Amino acid sequence: MIILFASYRHKGQSLSVIAEKDVSKLTGGVTAVVILFIIIVALAGLGVAVVNALFNNPWGVFSIAMTIPIAMVIGLYMFRIRPGAILSGSIAGFILVCAAVFLGPFVAESSYAVWFTFSKKQVSILLPLYGFCAAAIPVWLLLAPRDYLSTFMKIGVIAALVIGMFFVNPDIKMPITTQFIDGGGPIIPGPWWPYVFITIACGAISGFHALIGSGTTPKMIEHETEIKFVGYGAMLVEGLVGVMALLSAVTLNPSDYFAINTSAAVYAKLQMTVVDLPILNQLVGLDVSHRPGGAISLAVGMAHIFANIGEGLRHTMKYWFQFIIMFEALFILTTIDAGTRVARYILQDILGYAYKPFGKKDWIPGSILTSAIVSVAWGYLLFTGDISSIWPMFGATNQTLASLALAIGTTIILRISAKKSYALITFIPCVFVTITTFAAGIMNTQTYLAKNQMLNAWLSIGIIILVVIIIAENIRVQFKLLKTDKPIGMNDDRDVVYCPVIPADAPPDARP
Repeated sequence: MIILFASYRHKGQSLSVIAEKDVSKLTGGVTAVVILFIIIVALAGLGVAVVNALFNNPWGVFSIAMTIPIAMVIGLYMFRIRPGAILSGSIAGFILVCAAVFLGPFVAESSYAVWFTFSKKQVSILLPLYGFCAAAIPVWLLLAPRDYLSTFMKIGVIAALVIGMFFVNPDIKMPITTQFIDGGGPIIPGPWWPYVFITIACGAISGFHALIGSGTTPKMIEHETEIKFVGYGAMLVEGLVGVMALLSAVTLNPSDYFAINTSAAVYAKLQMTVVDLPILNQLVGLDVSHRPGGAISLAVGMAHIFANIGEGLRHTMKYWFQFIIMFEALFILTTIDAGTRVARYILQDILGYAYKPFGKKDWIPGSILTSAIVSVAWGYLLFTGDISSIWPMFGATNQTLASLALAIGTTIILRISAKKSYALITFIPCVFVTITTFAAGIMNTQTYLAKNQMLNAWLSIGIIILVVIIIAENIRVQFKLLKTDKPIGMNDDRDVVYCPVIPADAPPDARP
């Protein structure tokens, strides 16, 4: 929320620009490079979940693929044919998206199924190709309309899950701790600290949230007073989604959960026997074994919950399952859309120092080239990696971005607040998140070096070094700010220095 506030004050500028203006030029430049690296790792990590949800799943691939032309048609309708026709566009888009799910089984059982049946490697190639196209074309044509339409799916799925939880009141079958608490787990081999904290923080204090909260979300906020509602409301919804996803997972039998979230070779070493999984496979119409990433766990967990509401709903589980897969895939593809585009902008800014036309976002050759570079970079990690190699690095780098965002947020509070003690709001979590993520980064590096995964190792080392520079530079500036008696304000080209509590002389854009 602090970064969202700062970006709004800076007229929607990105985190790296805020760092350059309010900390130092060195911090701004290094932050841009770090963000670029972290986005690439994050997109590969998110892509793993989509790959494992869609390979050998023609129904799911068809439903997701159809959202692309649907979104483009609705985008043309709402932005070009009938600008502002939100109601009719929303109704048409919602009906078409639902139709894509309901037509899925007919396609999957027809001769056309081969067109939508892909292996893991094939999906790993198609995702970066999609990311390239989505980043290169105008926002209004695909990203904006599909994000808008997918909102209905997200709200519907989560509301249905909450209602289902209350009706079924399922038993929690996962124990409080497992035999893997001290490390050596089948999914992520590290110990509970720092990896459990990294996992929780990926939703609670996410670096990617800070990234999208600067440069993207502020452009959709009209008045500064809306920041609290948007930021805090998003936190509450994120918490609800996290709790529902956790409950869906822990209501599965542990042996079934591990069968879904591990490879066949790893599961064989656990010497476990599946319990409900064969029945669940029949209910959802897909073999869900050995599809790690969390997407299948949530979908199967929800199917399991709804199957216990009544016999009538058991026969609709295939549709519920694919609706949830679409919900999760659209959620992740939305991030891939925005993430690839943001990385493209950052890369264009960096290359613009060497060749000025790259700095122009509307220069088509530059847009195409940088979109291709970013897509190939995260696509390579996705194609050559797996859940155990990408996700530990994804979690650590995502939270490393959170630590530098908290450091920059602390500096901003010291610049604008009359009470320096307010900076503790971001400083204390910054210290904890930094220590935790650095520990995870070091452990990841040791694991990668032991497995001779040199690219992952060097990426982890490079990100840690760059973030140390950023935090050190913030500390240097913070010591100077602690010696000031009055707020000096942000370098946001405003004549009035005012805090989030709106005073009478605040500019008009800060008023309700």
